[in-house]
Amino acid sequence: MAIRLGILSTADINGKLLAGAAESDDVDVVAVGSRDLGRAQEFAERWSIPRAYGTYDELLADPEVDAIYNPLPNTMHVDWSIRALEAGKHVLCEKPFSRHVADVERAFDVAEASGKVLSEAFMYRYHPQTARLVELTRSGAIGELRVIRSVFSYSLYDTDNIRLRTDVEGGALMDVGCYCVSGARLLAGEPESVTGTAYTGPSGTDWVFTGMLRFPGDVVAQFDCGTSLPERDELEAIGTEGTIFLDDPWHCDDPVIELRRTVVGKDGEDAIEVETIEVEAADPYRLELEAMNAAIRGETDAALGREDAVGQVRAIDALFRAAATGKTVSL
Repeated sequence: MAIRLGILSTADINGKLLAGAAESDDVDVVAVGSRDLGRAQEFAERWSIPRAYGTYDELLADPEVDAIYNPLPNTMHVDWSIRALEAGKHVLCEKPFSRHVADVERAFDVAEASGKVLSEAFMYRYHPQTARLVELTRSGAIGELRVIRSVFSYSLYDTDNIRLRTDVEGGALMDVGCYCVSGARLLAGEPESVTGTAYTGPSGTDWVFTGMLRFPGDVVAQFDCGTSLPERDELEAIGTEGTIFLDDPWHCDDPVIELRRTVVGKDGEDAIEVETIEVEAADPYRLELEAMNAAIRGETDAALGREDAVGQVRAIDALFRAAATGKTVSL
């Protein structure tokens, strides 16, 4: 049975989710809500959505909506997710859920009390490329994991853009660095300590953020992210016997994995052997929605439920504190 999905706002990111939904029999997008009825109606017409509402509350009151996708600004994620849960809706909340641990805990308390599914939306986590990365790492294909290196950045200098506004908790770490943190945690578990350094731009948000996370087993993750850097996105898992390299780990538009291992050549000298692993193309937004539907039906647990979301926000919070104090923060 298809989940009947309502979308909370007409944000630009909705286009990617709607394209994924259009490919799936598991999801029917049935309504959209906006603070402006005209905008909602225009959006609904463009995407062939049956119903449009001029307030978010009207959308939440629709009895024919099973679940809500929440792509609102960062500071509105928790409160509106809670309101949706209290209205009897399941919620897929766009990343990053929040930078405040207590708020994320509060939202999941409501989800558990209401018996509804609440999940943070990191779409890359559902792609076959990510599953293959985890499989290779855990199978010992590169020996013992020692270092995780990742980057995610782009160039944006419009200080009025929502991604660069302090009032909605924008900035590089929240917008794109959160992927690097999520990827490191996926491979290594929860960090024991973190350090961080930020460059604050004219907008007052972090325009560049670099961080290091230390995990159990002497695994270290290093990352940098930015809103004022060239467009870059990479992830590399480095082990004692080789590396796994992803050139497109977050968007998954061109899913290819390079497995690089040290071998002994014919001359007796070490050489690098590169194996290219093709991964099937798939829309991660479609897969994310289908996983959400499976969790709602009770077939699986939410992959990015309470445990993952709380672990993520704890790491983000610690990184911000480390950058502010210049000290290592233990978790």
